[in-house]
Amino acid sequence: MNTQELIDSFSEFKEFKNIDRVTMMNILEGVFKSMIEKKYGSAENFDVIVNPTKGDIEIWRNRVVVEDGAVEDENEEIEYSEAVKIEPDFEIGEDVSEELKLEEFGRRNVLSMRQNLVSKIYELEKDSLYKLYKDRVGEIVTGEVYQIWKREILVLDDEDNELILPKQDQIPADFFKKGDTLRAVVKKVDLKNNSPVIILSRNSPVFLERLFELEVPEIFDGLITIKNIVREPGERAKVAVESYDDRVDPVGACVGMKGSRIHGIVRELRNENIDVINYTVNVSLYIQRSLSPAKITSISVDEERTHAEVYLKPDQVSLAIGKGGHNIKLASKLTGYEIDVYRETDEDQEDVDLNEFSDEIDGWIIDTIKDIGCDTAKSVLAISRKDLIQRTDLEEETIDELLQILRTEFE
Repeated sequence: MNTQELIDSFSEFKEFKNIDRVTMMNILEGVFKSMIEKKYGSAENFDVIVNPTKGDIEIWRNRVVVEDGAVEDENEEIEYSEAVKIEPDFEIGEDVSEELKLEEFGRRNVLSMRQNLVSKIYELEKDSLYKLYKDRVGEIVTGEVYQIWKREILVLDDEDNELILPKQDQIPADFFKKGDTLRAVVKKVDLKNNSPVIILSRNSPVFLERLFELEVPEIFDGLITIKNIVREPGERAKVAVESYDDRVDPVGACVGMKGSRIHGIVRELRNENIDVINYTVNVSLYIQRSLSPAKITSISVDEERTHAEVYLKPDQVSLAIGKGGHNIKLASKLTGYEIDVYRETDEDQEDVDLNEFSDEIDGWIIDTIKDIGCDTAKSVLAISRKDLIQRTDLEEETIDELLQILRTEFE
């Protein structure tokens, strides 16, 4: 194997990921000197010159010219008669540099050296990749979808490093195909068989926090602080923000003019509804804001500061609870309080639209009642039980449950 063949065999390492040129040259020099030591016992008087631009690798042996027959160490000294064959005008006492060809080391030594080099490069790459992404945990990365499996997606970053986006770390509405570009936050870096495995996430609250930092300069600059974030990925999120500058409106800055800033985040999160609220140390006010968009009439917080009872007008109850209970669940997570919602009672209370009972009465039952011309609670209660059964063709048990719910509203 000559020098050119060796260089050709190294072609797969022309672009070394995560390894700088200086480090690469040190590795090459180290493996070549190891080969020299095997053959000559020492590499102290040898120079290994690596030119990564041209792909040249030169090995020079440095010795001192001595009189013929006076050589004590062949590695450090050369006879005068041999030296003049290299350069005719050499004199005794001068230093001689002689270039060695790879052929002189033998094919077995060269192949062993190449294997050693491959091993060192792969180990260094794995170590560099681990350190690189260990320092990037919590940062957003952009990559290209390379392979889609049932339980995870393989993503390649700009340097073709492999990243993993598991199914459980995706937003439910996520849909990607090969070649798509996606953004995610680095969740963690694991080691599997001594190889780094970089795990991404799109449903983490940290991902939403980083998106706000990208879209809202005031957050990036530290003028606005995100106090807490809670999410039901793909459904709803609540973000509590605070400004240390009275001139800056934290909610307005996060939302942007006509929603310009938050719209980009909502699109990235597959139309996830995002409520941005002002953080406050006033617990009652904080809980009230957390239940947005519902408007609270009154609130009672227990002495142990773990539980809150909230009273609302009937038309606000469904807003406080939210679709699938997401709103009240997130409000509890955001504030750290267990929240119970109650309808405000009043003897002179006005009639209540049937739609306000959607959290207690099935939608198809409400639609059936509306079909007979009843749109409110009192209009249903004005009809006798017998007439309701005949006109709606609903089962007696269903009518009884319906009437009980409606009567409770006005008790």
